[in-house]
Amino acid sequence: MGTVKICGITNPEDALAAVRYGAGAVGFVFHHRSPRAVTPETARTIISSLPPFITTVGVFVDEETSVMKEIASYAGLDVIQLHGSESPDKCRDTGRKVIKAVRVKHRADIEILRQYRNVSAFLLDAYSPSAMGGTGETFNWEIAVEAKRFGRIILAGGLDPGNVEGAISLVRPYGVDVSSGVEGREKGRKDHVKLKLFIERAGKAFRAYG
Repeated sequence: MGTVKICGITNPEDALAAVRYGAGAVGFVFHHRSPRAVTPETARTIISSLPPFITTVGVFVDEETSVMKEIASYAGLDVIQLHGSESPDKCRDTGRKVIKAVRVKHRADIEILRQYRNVSAFLLDAYSPSAMGGTGETFNWEIAVEAKRFGRIILAGGLDPGNVEGAISLVRPYGVDVSSGVEGREKGRKDHVKLKLFIERAGKAFRAYG
């Protein structure tokens, strides 16, 4: 069955709620320009409270490899998600499994995926000129279907409890990723009603196609 990743985690309460409701992965943003950014110390504290078998993901944007390795080791990250213009070589040098994020506006945008043969999965997010992610905007999911020929696809970008079932039914991705779509009024704080509903509906959709 597909995996649900809850990204933009900033506090233990949201992390534990995500796990309790059935998320398989939680993400921590280490990009200082994001409203959901956390320090390595905060991530380490939250991760230490999680039960076993939960995948922890660190999100970086054009960061130095040595810095990513240091944070991953200190905080206890399982996977590194690269959300900038990182090269295939940089993806190989992290010392962790890598998810390469690509922002999608046109069909041609997915052609770059063929260059990244060594990553564990691709995360497809909506393109925005003003932000690297967490915008709440969707893109043409038919492009995500086409992108599956390059490898495992994690669908992101504007997902919420109202559209996640339809998105999974169409794309049948390896996993889905949500951040702003399950937040309340404050960026970086999850609405636990939305969180529970998103995970339940995503699980139902994944089970529908096995």
